[in-house]
Amino acid sequence: MKDILREIGMIARALDSISNIEFKEYDLTKGQYLYLVRICENPGIIQEKLAEMIKVDRTTAARAVQKLEMNGFIEKKDDEHNKKINKLFPTEKGKTVYPFIKRENDHSNRAALAGFSEREAETLSHLLHRVRKNVEVDWEFVKKGNKRHY
Repeated sequence: MKDILREIGMIARALDSISNIEFKEYDLTKGQYLYLVRICENPGIIQEKLAEMIKVDRTTAARAVQKLEMNGFIEKKDDEHNKKINKLFPTEKGKTVYPFIKRENDHSNRAALAGFSEREAETLSHLLHRVRKNVEVDWEFVKKGNKRHY
């Protein structure tokens, strides 16, 4: 069996490294762009849902959200029905940076899929979606404090 996860990891780390270098000029530090994009695309999202979307623990998400808020990219607003819940929204600064991040993502997708036919790209997308779904089962299991048996 091929070690597909190593390949996926190398691709993810390379693209993350590129993004971190290119987004430095916008004062977005390591990985913060992931959170900002999700908040721009889902204004009013709660932090727990954001962490789930990105597949990180709550503490990691909380740190990223705090930095984005301190740097003026997002703002928290109280939920009108439940004051314990904070909803996350992009600020004007966040909305201004979002199109650049989106363009970089689109460019990276085109570069990664260079030489692929439309059908190959669709097949790859479908297969990776299935891989993610499989991994999510273990992620949910371990996130709840369980241990996998190898």
